[in-house]
Amino acid sequence: MLLAMLPPEAQKKMQCWIRSRHLICSGNFFVFETVDYTAVERFSECITTLGGAFISVDAVDKIWMGDHRQVILYRAKASLHTPCHNLKQYWIKYGSFHTRFDRDSA
Repeated sequence: MLLAMLPPEAQKKMQCWIRSRHLICSGNFFVFETVDYTAVERFSECITTLGGAFISVDAVDKIWMGDHRQVILYRAKASLHTPCHNLKQYWIKYGSFHTRFDRDSA
């Protein structure tokens, strides 16, 4: 049996992803981009723990890691409309409008 993630731990993970530019806020949604599918699963667990809804995950691109290896870039989308969280304010203070994988923000 897996132990459920506690809300403070979920919020800390989400804040870390905001600072590392893996997680952005777009309108009423949180958009998470990563090349690690297990991170998508952790993101989904965080959203659920905080009372939100995981909407979708898509493979959106292949990106180069070094000269000889391509990896899949995943984009997950979720909504989090609970009055007790302050992640949107945290994103406004520490986040970005572009993820680290956006080619336009390089």
